[in-house]
Amino acid sequence: MSAPDTKKTPLHEVHEGLGATLTEFAGYLMPLRYGSETAEHQAVRTSAGLFDLSHMGEIFVTGPQAGAALDHSLIGHLSVLAVGRARYTMICAAEGGVLDDLIVYRLAAETYLVVANAANAATVRSELVARCEKFAEAAVHDRSDAYALVAIQGPKAHEILAKLTDAALGDLKYYAILPGAVSGVDALIARTGYTGEDGFELFVSAGDAVAVWGALTEAGGDDLRPCGLSARDTLRLEAGMPLYGNELTAETTPFDAGLGRTVKFEKGDFVGRAALAAIADETPKRTLVGLVARGRRVPRHGYAIVGSDGTPCGVVTSGAPSPTLGKPIAMGYIDAVHAEDPDLAVDIRGKHEPVDKVALPFYRRTP
Repeated sequence: MSAPDTKKTPLHEVHEGLGATLTEFAGYLMPLRYGSETAEHQAVRTSAGLFDLSHMGEIFVTGPQAGAALDHSLIGHLSVLAVGRARYTMICAAEGGVLDDLIVYRLAAETYLVVANAANAATVRSELVARCEKFAEAAVHDRSDAYALVAIQGPKAHEILAKLTDAALGDLKYYAILPGAVSGVDALIARTGYTGEDGFELFVSAGDAVAVWGALTEAGGDDLRPCGLSARDTLRLEAGMPLYGNELTAETTPFDAGLGRTVKFEKGDFVGRAALAAIADETPKRTLVGLVARGRRVPRHGYAIVGSDGTPCGVVTSGAPSPTLGKPIAMGYIDAVHAEDPDLAVDIRGKHEPVDKVALPFYRRTP
């Protein structure tokens, strides 16, 4: 039973009508799966899947100093972002720990859209408000409740969406966004996603979500399957994409996660700069690695990684069976001194199950 204050997305009744298994996630009642999570995963890899992401946070930063305010608040260099483009970035604490990873879209010269993870949206909003106070000509507006976010992902996503819009999808680059109408509904169409496949994320008014979902469902026919959180998680894991709360936390830095490239020191001062600069040239004490199980038992979040000497040397951050590889896979942090250890294992209920360390991502789509 969900808590009384659990929110529902504008598509809640659609999910119920489809017989979805619902779960509480980040304060929202969300579809976990509609049937077979493996079938949903494979649909995204081979044709297309449809996701409700309306739990995500949409925070706008506007005004003549919006770019400067975001440069100060985040680790990325957002003021140089071209209109119509997007950037993956993070908001860090003064001590360097990651408070959330974000995608920032520049919609106009003085308008930016910051998309936050649902569980961290309130934190991101409050941090942005506080950090932007010194910029008199920048304003922060949380419009999360006004928006629904629907994603269509997979090799047939372009073909399906093109039936419903005259927007120049073919000219839309990866990590770019443009305004357009989808089945007559005003939308912001972004070529971004969290699955490792090509696809689009559609920001629409909350009141238009059901109509857009229905139009996409009709246009996709048998080539489009609704997908829940379970498939979203295995898809992003195969693609080696971090999940906040697993690979990224307030105790990890961008450098820990192998994402030091997102820290833009050249832009000048920003919150967390001193702490991150102090470790930028150091060899990380731990490293994020990919693991493929040799057996059938699945390494899960929190399980210990052990070295060839049998002693713990790390921890699994995410793990699941991989429908694409046909084997259990995981990501985890290991101590740097064990980075070249050829005989790693995961402690699964007292038994050391051997794993192979591999380069991330586990899966990369063919262009």
